[in-house]
Amino acid sequence: MAFTLPDLPYAYDALQPFMSAETLEFHHDKHHKAYLDAMLPMIAGTPLENAPIEQVVVESFRSNPKLFNQAGQYYNHLHFWNWMKPSGGGAAPGGLQRQIEQDLGGMDAFRAAFIDAGKTQFGSGWAWLEWRDGKLAVTKTPNGENPLATGGVPILGVDVWEHSYYIDYRNARPKYLEAWFDHLINWEYAEQLFEQARG
Repeated sequence: MAFTLPDLPYAYDALQPFMSAETLEFHHDKHHKAYLDAMLPMIAGTPLENAPIEQVVVESFRSNPKLFNQAGQYYNHLHFWNWMKPSGGGAAPGGLQRQIEQDLGGMDAFRAAFIDAGKTQFGSGWAWLEWRDGKLAVTKTPNGENPLATGGVPILGVDVWEHSYYIDYRNARPKYLEAWFDHLINWEYAEQLFEQARG
């Protein structure tokens, strides 16, 4: 399949004041593009050249760390842009809300655990809501690693690399995470991924 850099699903300034146009321009146009540009020559002429990105991520995780670093981040960001929307946040919808209550003790407990995962991820990485072994879990991973690589399914993820927040929040990662959770999450997209994962 042909891997490309997708357009953002909203205007660069659509997430202000919680994420600036400058951040999105650097993050999407420079960083996401760089992961793609680095990945493409690594898979050119190999069986992975025409494989789904999910297969590239899983197969490279243990066998080719250099490829995984690029493929993992390319994959993560394909979802990251869709995990946000203007006027986002609020409560999770329907079935996902009920599953959060069952597995994580409700939205308040989930919010606290998710933000804490992002705050305590040392260095670069991600915080996740993932579906694994028939239930939801809050986890965190370093660098470009994601739940997909180890048998989980990402339902919601927040990027805690500095390029995701430093222009807007400087070193105040907790403030970024709180704003992201309360004002930017696209719960409808997370619900779609949850329904697909649950089957």
